[in-house]
Amino acid sequence: MVTDTHLQFRELDCKSEFPWAIDRLENCRPKLSLLDHMTVQRGTIEDWRTLQDLHYKQSGSLPAGSHHFTLKLGDELIGVLVMASPKLLLKERHVVLPRLKPTGQDNKITNQFRMKWINANMSVVARVVVDTMYRGAGLAYRFTNIASRMEAKRFIEIQSSMSKYNMFAHKAGFQFVKPMRSTKYDVGIRFFRSTFESDPADLEAILEEWMAKEPAEREAVEKATKEFYYAHSALEKTGKSLGGVGEARVARMSFRDCVHALQQMVLASPLYGIYTNPDVGRTDLPDIVPLTWFDHQPTDAKLIL
Repeated sequence: MVTDTHLQFRELDCKSEFPWAIDRLENCRPKLSLLDHMTVQRGTIEDWRTLQDLHYKQSGSLPAGSHHFTLKLGDELIGVLVMASPKLLLKERHVVLPRLKPTGQDNKITNQFRMKWINANMSVVARVVVDTMYRGAGLAYRFTNIASRMEAKRFIEIQSSMSKYNMFAHKAGFQFVKPMRSTKYDVGIRFFRSTFESDPADLEAILEEWMAKEPAEREAVEKATKEFYYAHSALEKTGKSLGGVGEARVARMSFRDCVHALQQMVLASPLYGIYTNPDVGRTDLPDIVPLTWFDHQPTDAKLIL
């Protein structure tokens, strides 16, 4: 039977018939001793490139405003966290912060104020990766919490499909809203069903079906797919995508990238979590923070230095 009892060996008289004995420490919490030698600090894009192949989104580009935090064991890089600029409109955020939700009577001034407030007060955890050698020891949630505190923003967001299966963000102190289906789900499914015979979630099958068509039909399907994606994508119509920039970018997309973006818009339902940073406004946080400082206080309390 496996229990949480820890076995600790102690040396006895070497002349004894049994030179070793066992002490049983009840309810002992296991701990990786290497944690005491791990630190969190700011990093660079090169740190991300070093470990990006270990992340499940390795092929995807990083979002706008990306900057980096590193987790190190001594001088060895063992983890990278990517922070980025948040989306300006997000329905899950509006559940938590309803005052940021557009009213339908907004004008240019109110839209600009909302954008400036969000950029000044919020960041999003875009990627977290830990070297496979050190996974399973509680590094990711400690790392995420410390980096979120060091980010110095009032709110830190995360949208993570992995959080459905790995509770690292929950342990880091993020509060999650109930999963929400995309507002484009129904109309998107109708488009997929009317355009392709393949499963809407099967990218490779859709591409194979498309390649099997005659050139003129392929061109028509690609044109219709890009027009549909742009017409329904809020992402391509906000911020720097305004003024035709988003439309031009969609036009330059490969068919694979466009279908993938459409699948993300229609089918994806990542969990949305938000962390309220208790250390916002502090000026005494060091540039290098020991990872074990996470264990000094609850996730919603100020960091004890």
